[in-house]
Amino acid sequence: MNEELEQIWSEVRGALAASVEDPTFRIWLEPLRPLALENHRLTVEAPRQTCDWVRERFGRALQTSAAAVLGADAQVDVVPPGRQRGDGKASRPSPQLSTADPQAAAMAAANPKLTFDQFVIGDSNRLAHAAALTVSELPAQAYNPLFICGPPGVGKTHLLRSIAAFVTSHNPGLAVQSTTGEAFTNDFLRALGASSLETFKARFRGVDLLLIDDVQFLERKTRTEEEFFHTFNALYDAGSQIVLSSDRPPRDLQALEDRLRERFQSGLVADIRPPDLSTRLAILRKRAQHDSVDIAALALEAVAQRITVNVRALEGALIRIVAYGSLTGRPLDRALAEEVLDVLYPERPPTPSKPDIEQIKQATCAQFGISPADLVSGGRSPRLTQPRQLAMYLARELTASSLPTIGRAFGGRDHTTVLHALRRTDQRIASDPAYRVQLELLRSAVIPHDRRD
Repeated sequence: MNEELEQIWSEVRGALAASVEDPTFRIWLEPLRPLALENHRLTVEAPRQTCDWVRERFGRALQTSAAAVLGADAQVDVVPPGRQRGDGKASRPSPQLSTADPQAAAMAAANPKLTFDQFVIGDSNRLAHAAALTVSELPAQAYNPLFICGPPGVGKTHLLRSIAAFVTSHNPGLAVQSTTGEAFTNDFLRALGASSLETFKARFRGVDLLLIDDVQFLERKTRTEEEFFHTFNALYDAGSQIVLSSDRPPRDLQALEDRLRERFQSGLVADIRPPDLSTRLAILRKRAQHDSVDIAALALEAVAQRITVNVRALEGALIRIVAYGSLTGRPLDRALAEEVLDVLYPERPPTPSKPDIEQIKQATCAQFGISPADLVSGGRSPRLTQPRQLAMYLARELTASSLPTIGRAFGGRDHTTVLHALRRTDQRIASDPAYRVQLELLRSAVIPHDRRD
């Protein structure tokens, strides 16, 4: 491989890796090797057993990635080993993609399946989807900012990319900037080091739509928070739309400056929860249809029943099953799905339900001989504060409740009181063995040993 071809392929490969999910790239696209480049026609070699699948399934992604590096007239041929252009057996050309609009081409290259059409709506994400679509149709006129929150892998990035793609397609005159909290931080630090802050500010403040994924990354980064605060204000004052996503709602970003949290909460906060069984099945059917995969309905049911919390994991399992079936020649049925799932996600005994705050409060009252009213009262004697702090500590440890939720459950206290209880309990656990025993006794009362993992 000559040096020029190696460099070009490295850039195309980078764009390709950014256009698909990591498991997809590793299984199907990482094995590709460049063979030749003639007059903007790039020939790449794929393993014989997957060549046709790569050509059909990823031809558009390859074309888009090549166009981003070589220009709009770039073409890509995918061939099996031993067959190159010029031997009379050229492979079918990949579909062409117009790059007359560079911004539209960039969005297509980002990931063509992350659009509203490909988003599966369910009870867990209905509000977030509706808000995202409204923002796309009426930027800065409906919800500004829009803050989408939820655990990893439930569709936050999909919605942000869908907004960007929709606005770019339907309002090509609007300037769109899409990034992540980590990338924003890194770009800001580079601008500081290079004394190019004005260029950085122009890039992020001179847009009509700013989308930032994983904004929780800004926590505990004082100078970056300061810069983003001013960027937020500049965009908001100019009437630009701001869309943010995070793994937690604004109120739980406790390490973020109060003024930023207040701004994040000033628009609409829409949460996404893990999908239920029917939504998981719909997601798998949609993905199989999009990828033109003929897979048995029972196989999809096996995946949906085994994988319950993460859309990425759902799609990753489907990709693995399809890849295994392609490489072994076996039908994509339930038996194959369960065989693959047994390796990826071994079955475990059902996990006992986690205790809730009320159960913790009841166990605390029983252990310390106090009434529920005393536990949540304003009493500050050690007889009450010690059980109360221990109960708050276990509520934070054993439930998914936020600090404000815990505070409300203990007599309407605010999150700072809960934080104080957590810190105080940590200190006493480290220095007082008797206190540590009390905590373990209470934990055992809440979660008996026969119910622990």
